[in-house]
Amino acid sequence: MDELEEIKKKKLEELKKTPVGQMQQQAQEEEQLKQQLQQLEMIVKQALTKEALERYGNLKAAFPDRAVQLLVILAQSIQSGQITRVDDNTLKELLKKLSPEKKDIKIKRI
Repeated sequence: MDELEEIKKKKLEELKKTPVGQMQQQAQEEEQLKQQLQQLEMIVKQALTKEALERYGNLKAAFPDRAVQLLVILAQSIQSGQITRVDDNTLKELLKKLSPEKKDIKIKRI
């Protein structure tokens, strides 16, 4: 019985040590990601019109993952010089391209 208790204690100590390092690393990675997103957002917001900025804010609140995709695409386009100003219509077109196509479902009753 003593050996079993010792093994349990050793395993418990190992489990306590391992996740702490991983959690710290994940926290650092998340912080870096947030900083990168903030930088991209600053770049993109300067090029958005008032209406487009409002639409982006709504998108960010409703679909954060799509907002990040849009942010990356816009930032790349702005930095490469393809786009200088983004209006609401341009933003709508980009969002249409990002959203998956909906399938029409037809139900036939017999």
